Amino acid sequence: MPTEQTVYDSPRPGVLPCFSGRNYSSLAVFLMGAIALVVDSGYTYGVVLLLLGSLSLLWRTPGFSPGGEDKLLMAVLAAYSLIFMLQLWLGAAGASAYDRPSRFMFAVPVLLFVLSFPPRLGWLWGGLVAGSVATAGWAVWQKLFLGIERATGHTYVIQFGNISMLFGLFCLAGLGWAAVQPNARRWIVLLLLGAVCGALGSLLSGSRGGWVGLPFVFLVLYKAYGGVLGKRLTLLAVAALAGLGALVYALPQTGVQQRVQQAFVDIERYQQGDRESSLGYRFDMWQGAIALIAERPLTGWGTEGYRERMQELAVQGVITDYSANTHAHNEYLDNFARRGIVGLLSLLALYLVPLKLFARRLNSHNFELRAVATAGAILPVAFMDFGLSQVFFAHNSGVMVYAFWLAVLWGTMRAMEQAPAESRKL
Repeated sequence: MPTEQTVYDSPRPGVLPCFSGRNYSSLAVFLMGAIALVVDSGYTYGVVLLLLGSLSLLWRTPGFSPGGEDKLLMAVLAAYSLIFMLQLWLGAAGASAYDRPSRFMFAVPVLLFVLSFPPRLGWLWGGLVAGSVATAGWAVWQKLFLGIERATGHTYVIQFGNISMLFGLFCLAGLGWAAVQPNARRWIVLLLLGAVCGALGSLLSGSRGGWVGLPFVFLVLYKAYGGVLGKRLTLLAVAALAGLGALVYALPQTGVQQRVQQAFVDIERYQQGDRESSLGYRFDMWQGAIALIAERPLTGWGTEGYRERMQELAVQGVITDYSANTHAHNEYLDNFARRGIVGLLSLLALYLVPLKLFARRLNSHNFELRAVATAGAILPVAFMDFGLSQVFFAHNSGVMVYAFWLAVLWGTMRAMEQAPAESRKL
């Protein structure tokens, strides 16, 4: 592994006038990882602190000048938010409906605040490790001791499992940072523990959709670190992950084997005309959403129109009543059906623009920066996968985790790039 290190924790003259702002952001980002899934609405506390901190920029002159990439990312966040809220306004939605889409807009001042006061990286990665371990501990307790069929936290079981896995993947991304620290071995062990615990929390939740896209996530990790590890270590890492997965699958107490086998049973039942199953309902919802897209591909149906038209399809026997009274359980189809082609394009931009911007730094010579960029690239890749079987942005946890971790990771990385040359010396 490399030995290059960026002394990133030193204050940057002209940008960080005192330590207080940075300590504040470090605590907030630590909480974003540490208590996200083990405290009721835990994913909001750190974000609220960052948002409140961003108010200081109203009277404090920021020591940075946003570049073209910064403005592009902020524009993508704002565009998705505005298009979403415009559709709600045209449909005469109630005030509460604007809550979730507005949070993408609130991520913009948080990004600006993090640019001025980036968190200390030890607090960022430490919070993710603490959160992954706590989440896995809770999942084990619920599954093995309380006898709960699918481990969950204070959010829906699918969100619990997928966010747990996301934080574990973030821990893998942080290995590049850990390798260049003075106490590298300790941090590497902690981050690997966080990665294992993140995967364990996901497995014990029984959430299957999040695992479909893992090959693409591993491709990001390979692009970032494959050249450093070499083929032998890369193969050993893949074998270790495969072995862990096989062990968890083989243990009946985890319930993973049962969930996988149930998926095949659901598919067989659906082919025989029985839609009363987990996957059967999803196929039914997708069928209804596709029908709505075919009827109004340009403008979409809006929130209320979507609900009414799906209920009409249920009356006609095209889909079940259950499928008509929920979202499409697919982020792409749901956006397309409700907001038309513009809504779909804004969603794709929300994923692909950050992915492209972070991917440009995956081979940075600065391994601390490369680690943050790798986590940033994993975020949209993971959410593109999550969105295949769930409308993650229909839940507070999905919106908060994506929008504000995007702001934190981008702001932190860009602050590192803007750091003066002397702060990059050993």
